[in-house]
Amino acid sequence: MNALVDTSPYVSRRNRVFAAIGDGIAIVPTAPEVLRNRDTGFLYRHDSYFYYLTGFAEPEAVIVLLGGNERRAVLFCREKNLDREIWDGYRYGPDAARDIFHFDAALPITQLKEQLAEMMSDRSVVHTPIGMSAAWDAEISGAINAVRTRARTGVSAPGTVIDVRALLDDMRLIKDDHEIALMRRSAAIASQAHRRAMRHARPGQFEYEVEAEIAHEFIRHGARVPAYNHIVASGPNACVLHYNDSNRRMQDGDLLLIDAGCEYEGYASDITRTFPVSGTFSGPQRDIYQAVLDAELACMESLRPGRPFNEYHDVAERVLSQRLLDLGLLTGSLDEVLEQRTFTRFYMHRAGHWLGMDVHDAGDYRKRGVWQTLQPGMVLTNEPGLYIRPDAAVPEHFWNIGVRIEDDVLITATGNEVLTSATPKTVADVVSACERR
Repeated sequence: MNALVDTSPYVSRRNRVFAAIGDGIAIVPTAPEVLRNRDTGFLYRHDSYFYYLTGFAEPEAVIVLLGGNERRAVLFCREKNLDREIWDGYRYGPDAARDIFHFDAALPITQLKEQLAEMMSDRSVVHTPIGMSAAWDAEISGAINAVRTRARTGVSAPGTVIDVRALLDDMRLIKDDHEIALMRRSAAIASQAHRRAMRHARPGQFEYEVEAEIAHEFIRHGARVPAYNHIVASGPNACVLHYNDSNRRMQDGDLLLIDAGCEYEGYASDITRTFPVSGTFSGPQRDIYQAVLDAELACMESLRPGRPFNEYHDVAERVLSQRLLDLGLLTGSLDEVLEQRTFTRFYMHRAGHWLGMDVHDAGDYRKRGVWQTLQPGMVLTNEPGLYIRPDAAVPEHFWNIGVRIEDDVLITATGNEVLTSATPKTVADVVSACERR
């Protein structure tokens, strides 16, 4: 980020936190750097809550929001260090970070411990992540105890610590225009990657060769990292929900299930498509695929403002159960199947989840036992599926067929917007996208 980037969304979010905490203090750290092995670290990724309030992506940073009449946003970050920049790259340093990201003040991270005790003095409530890590809990406890040691001077320590994530979760659940623009871009990149995979996949390749095509498309459009571990699952592997090995050689007649999304400027996309490696569905494959597609399209009708979050999950279960009955994979009446939940042999997960900075994004699904009501600005996934593993009670021509279809959906004032609509989905469009050019 540089001085030309609009940081107003982050300032606006901080102002909302100020309004919520009164004369309290909010303290949010970013994620620590983590070693992959020996002295080699994982590629660094900031903490989502911290980034949501700052737009600041460097490690070793903490944001402090001092409420009440003081009303100051203070960043603690690494000092400018030209020698380290030779090895690790550019650092903003406190002065540049303050000016570019519009903080009221910025201080070296080395001063955090002594400054926190001062900042907490005479504040009744501390808002901070609780239980995020033992190290951070100890940091906060240490600062509160440091204030207590000054009690004889007339300084009072905070008596209440509240998990700030509850407040931030509610904020993050409704995306602002800045977030929606980034999510549209993330979805567009991921859609292109899925189209590329359909075009390049063929029998005889290994799954990882298709995964490489997806990664290529992500990176060449500026989404350097995936939003989660790719699932590139052919044949029987498509019936393993979180398959990650990508080492099977694909065969003629296989379906290939790809669940892959990218992270673009901190925001995730999450798309699943299933298609025939040979470019042509068999009859049973087409039947299962159409059953899942029918469920997904029916779910879309429930994704609109004013509807309870769980409604589209119920729709998915009902449509898939009826299709399983129609195909002879289940017996009994529809009501019996739903009551006894026998459909879970073939459909065992929910129909979707919140989406945003995290692929399983922040936000409650139920509050005090009541499902969330969908509101404009919410983004979620719609992803029913069917997974037919070998079973003596199942006709063999259905064995090893795994199908999931997943889109990213923005709730709007009048209904919804499918952010991933550019990804082929109907049987005809999928077959066309698989044509070799």
